[in-house]
Amino acid sequence: MRTLVLRGGSRLTVIPADWHDAYGIVTRGRVQLELRDGEPGPVLGRGAGFWLRGTGVRALRNPGRWTARVRVVTPGQEHRVPVDTQP
Repeated sequence: MRTLVLRGGSRLTVIPADWHDAYGIVTRGRVQLELRDGEPGPVLGRGAGFWLRGTGVRALRNPGRWTARVRVVTPGQEHRVPVDTQP
């Protein structure tokens, strides 16, 4: 799992290979999807989830002034769980 941080007014170009099986969840702020023709798409708020695979979305934008965060989950990704070795 990774976290994307989008500062107010910033834009992140979507690289389709990076989002092949990824699912995004807005955990803070708002994120707007920029459509393939450059037109603004829907604005997703906190708690909204989205897939980008096959959508043609070309960028993620933060339309607000405050920082937005998106958690990105990729199925099948290995996760290491720390083991507490303290008695």
